[in-house]
Amino acid sequence: MRAVVQRVSSAAVTVDDRTVGQIARGVLALVGVEQGDGPADAQYIAGKIRDLRIFDDPSDPARHLNRSVQDVAGAVLVVSQFTLAGDCRKGRRPSFDGAAAPHVAKPLYENVVRELEATGLTVATGEFQAMMQVSLVNDGPVTLLLDSRRRF
Repeated sequence: MRAVVQRVSSAAVTVDDRTVGQIARGVLALVGVEQGDGPADAQYIAGKIRDLRIFDDPSDPARHLNRSVQDVAGAVLVVSQFTLAGDCRKGRRPSFDGAAAPHVAKPLYENVVRELEATGLTVATGEFQAMMQVSLVNDGPVTLLLDSRRRF
């Protein structure tokens, strides 16, 4: 499972001119599920999203990137993005053969959302398998890549 995590001042997802998810300060997490991923991958990605220290510590301005989204009472916007499983090594057109099939990916994506909600975070989502428009104000900018297969 892969995720692109961005610290944001605000973020929103629209589908057909309808806002389906929106947050103020927090984290936008674009999540892609790959073939072979399972519940442990979802748990790992959710834990990283929750615990990454990517916010400044107002009590100690010299300590940049010292607080998590949970520490700052931020929110998380989780958006499914199968293109994170794209392989661009050959030719000019990405291959998505490594992406999990929708019937496999959706429950794992939903596991990430549930894991985050279970910790008390405010969580908004996009719409699985929909054509979405994502808008955000990247704060920093801070953007990180997570890969559950590269955790050790």
